[in-house]
Amino acid sequence: MNAIELDLKNDKNILGIFYGGSIGNRNSDLYSDIDLRIVVKDEFFEEYRLNKKQRAKNWGNVLFFEDFPWATYSVVHYDTFMKVDSFYYRCEDLQPSVWLNNIKIIYDNDSFLKRLLEKSTELSYIPSLQEVEIWRTKVFAYLHEIYRRIMRNELYYALRCLDDLRLSLVTAWHMELGYPPNSFGDWTKVEGERSHLYDWQLKLLEEWYSNREPDNILKAMNSMIPEFIRLHQILCDKVKLDVDSEWIERILKKVPISKDFM
Repeated sequence: MNAIELDLKNDKNILGIFYGGSIGNRNSDLYSDIDLRIVVKDEFFEEYRLNKKQRAKNWGNVLFFEDFPWATYSVVHYDTFMKVDSFYYRCEDLQPSVWLNNIKIIYDNDSFLKRLLEKSTELSYIPSLQEVEIWRTKVFAYLHEIYRRIMRNELYYALRCLDDLRLSLVTAWHMELGYPPNSFGDWTKVEGERSHLYDWQLKLLEEWYSNREPDNILKAMNSMIPEFIRLHQILCDKVKLDVDSEWIERILKKVPISKDFM
């Protein structure tokens, strides 16, 4: 990280540098990504975005880039097994957010990042009605899709939907606990020492595993239903959304749900 900081601090067009992720949270380990955030003067932003891969070569011997040319970020893998996710911002791109209440500021030209951090630490995560509505309808869709794909013998597709269903319940656990959920598809910090989950929740995740056998996939799907019903009630209460149990039952009965799980 010294090479990164020395390179960027000496650039007069860079207004701020900070770390997010595990470095920002002060719980990084040898396998943590370096979540690097770079604030650039407006008039130079596009130039720096286009040059993002070249810039990253200043920080070590690049093994390969995991990159989309049009994106404002670059993911770089080095031959030391270090991985750097570098994001470029204009000042206007950064607004107070619960995602910014744990950052490590390295350079702050005019205290912009200090003010951003102070405002962000005043915020807390509360799930919205829209989030809960989207969450529950995606759960319904995954339940139905699992069954469709099993019936078409598309078992990897069914397993993918089962995994998405499993992660949907993790998302709801985070919402219940007041933690902003990961971007969907991201299993970061769900397991391991940095997990926010309780032991009983991690135990359920283990029990919800399935191999490719259709009966086992359906069994795993069924075993998630009681926890979905509990979470659905809690989240609906939080955002004052109608539970509508009869509607839920009609949706669930479209797929093979055991009476033991209803």
